[in-house]
Formats: sequence, structure tokens, C-alpha cells
Amino acid sequence: MYTSKNAISVKTLTLSAVFMALTIALSSFSIPVPGGHLYFCDAAICTGAILIANPVAAFIMGGFGSFLGDVFFNPPSMFVSLFTHGIQAAVIAFCSSRLFAKGKLRSDHPHAAIFISQAIGVLLGAVIMVTGYTLGRAYVYATPEYAVLKLPFEILQALFGVVTSLALCAPSSHLRIAARRSQA
Repeated sequence: MYTSKNAISVKTLTLSAVFMALTIALSSFSIPVPGGHLYFCDAAICTGAILIANPVAAFIMGGFGSFLGDVFFNPPSMFVSLFTHGIQAAVIAFCSSRLFAKGKLRSDHPHAAIFISQAIGVLLGAVIMVTGYTLGRAYVYATPEYAVLKLPFEILQALFGVVTSLALCAPSSHLRIAARRSQA
């Protein structure tokens, strides 16, 4: 039987596939807002990255999920989406799984430590997403003027992803703590 320290578990692979499919599906539609569109795929990417907690699997889920969504629904931005959402998801997964993994905060206040690490991750991910799409729009598939015009909508979309993912993942901290206690 093949085992490796770096092997991806069946649970991680399954979560990655589910959230990749959700990202593709949520890339297919948006809510029109004055001057732009609000997409829900950021909520799926942020939530999936928190739950997956493996930076490589999260990169594949976020990057390739948004890439495939753009191949089908918005081809000009597909490569920007691949790298921007891939890096975003990897950073979120890294922060949510490794920040405050040990130490006094984690031992004294495990729920707070998990929430703070998730919040730091999704906030950094939001900065990465806004920066990546603004630069991509300015220099890859549009103009700098158009990128500045779209900046408020990128920020709104990123904040929607942050708030939604933190709200959806709050109960998962209780499950993670209970699972760790049962393994000890």
C-alpha cells in the first residue's frame, strides 16, 4: 500500500472536487450591480480553502475551478483567475490550518485561535484577489482605467467572500476541536 507524508487524503480530494464544481457552477451567473456584476464564486473558494486546509489542494480547487468557470463563461480572464484564485485559496488554506496551530492562544482559546487564523487567511486572500484582478484587468485583458472603475466591485465581491466563508465555517471549528480531542 502506498503511503506518503505528502499524500492528499480521500476527504481532502473529495472536498476539493465538490468545491471546484461549486466554483465552476457559481462562476456561471452573477448579480448585476450598477457598473458591474457580483459573482458568488469567491464565497465557494474561501469556504473550500478553509475546509480543505491543504494549500496545494486549495490551489487546485480555487485556481482550476475558477479557470474552468471562465473557460465556459468569461474566457478573457481565465488565466488571471487561475493564478489569482489559486494563490488566494492556497494562502487561505495555509493560514487557516497553520496559524496559531500551537501555542498559548490555541491551548487557552481554541475556538478564537481557529477563527482568528481563518479571518487572517480570508482577509489576505481578499487582498490577493482584489490585487490580482485589478492588475489582470489593467494589463492583461482590459485597460488601467477600466480596472480602476471596477475596483469598488472587486472589493465588494472580496468582502462578500470573506463574510460568507467565515459565517459558514464558524461551526467547523467546533467539529475540528471535537475531532482532535477524540483522537487524543
